[in-house]
Amino acid sequence: MISGRWGPGDRIVERRLAAELQVSQAPVREALRELEALRLIESAPNKGARVRGFTPADLREVYQVRAGLEETATRLGGPSVPALRAHVARMHEAAAAGSLDGQVRHLVGFHREIVTASGNAVLASVWESLGIEVWTHVSIRLFRMRPHENAADHEPLVEAFDRGDPEVGRLLRDHVLGYAP
Repeated sequence: MISGRWGPGDRIVERRLAAELQVSQAPVREALRELEALRLIESAPNKGARVRGFTPADLREVYQVRAGLEETATRLGGPSVPALRAHVARMHEAAAAGSLDGQVRHLVGFHREIVTASGNAVLASVWESLGIEVWTHVSIRLFRMRPHENAADHEPLVEAFDRGDPEVGRLLRDHVLGYAP
């Protein structure tokens, strides 16, 4: 799915995957449940699991919820500006190296700094439950293949946090929504 190994409609055979990974079927079954909760696969009794075809609207729905959570997080606490700057620098480094995984890691890390700084464990838990890493990979791979631009998009947010801009929540919400088609 994220790596492109399976496409929409492809069947995922639990037994075959467990053998390939050299694990029992239990962890594969659990992973498939998690992927189903993220709406990336569909399971049907006696038919197994298939990769779900998803639309830009699916991604947009996740990003709408995420944007609201992150906007709320800004009202509850401010992140460490040096930590945000470090993530932006690493996003640029990952872009220069052509590392999509590195860029996603620091994109997510940047936003996780903001969510964690809220000090609200429920908000953080709900945010994490959205499968942020997975959907960020999907968004970047399908709709935002401009690595240097992705990194640069975060710089105005750092500056807004640094100057204590009262509009930072709205800026962050608009930024997040800009990653959804």
